[in-house]
Amino acid sequence: MAALVGKLSPRLLDGLAPDDLIRVLKGATSQRFPRHSLIAHEGYPADKLFLLLDGLARTFTTTPKGEKIVLLWIPPGEASGGRALLSQPTNYLLSTEAITDSTAIVWERQVLLSLSKQCPRLIENALLIASDYLAAYRDFHVAASYDSAGQRVAQVLSNLAHKMGREELGGIAIEVTNEELANEANVSIFTISRLMSEWQQKGLLEKRRGRVVLGSAKELLQSTR
Repeated sequence: MAALVGKLSPRLLDGLAPDDLIRVLKGATSQRFPRHSLIAHEGYPADKLFLLLDGLARTFTTTPKGEKIVLLWIPPGEASGGRALLSQPTNYLLSTEAITDSTAIVWERQVLLSLSKQCPRLIENALLIASDYLAAYRDFHVAASYDSAGQRVAQVLSNLAHKMGREELGGIAIEVTNEELANEANVSIFTISRLMSEWQQKGLLEKRRGRVVLGSAKELLQSTR
């Protein structure tokens, strides 16, 4: 586990002294999550923190009408369930689901609170991660106000390629549906279909069932400016 964590360099564990890192990892357990299984439930007690080791996960919220709105994708090395670090018991703000068969290391809340007192850097790292989420939320709202639909979709594809893309012949493969792209870019499914067709005709990407193969994120972004 320690070797894999070192290779991933997770932000949650950044800067921990070697002895502290060993102590923190010993307080966790490894757990497998099958494809499409729920890792954390929105509204349930935030009693665990998860650090993804392999696979892919994402967070989402459910509207009063039962619609799922995806908010964040979680690649290996990223954490979910940070509310478990709070001193006062609270609930998860979002649900987290495994998109593929995944493995995570899991800390129980009481263990985590004890570790955070011994290793204050954990709290600092969690605050930095939360700050990055706030910055992403800010950027999303700025883009919704000033960027075109094409620019927003291109940026989403670029971000996904960086976070979870896999290199293959022809470009970088991203496991994402048109519906998920529409949700993340705040555009209609019809706009996604039109843009995918236009970009495919220009040779910027190839749309396949349930995924997109992106030739160059840089070229796609430049084409929308």
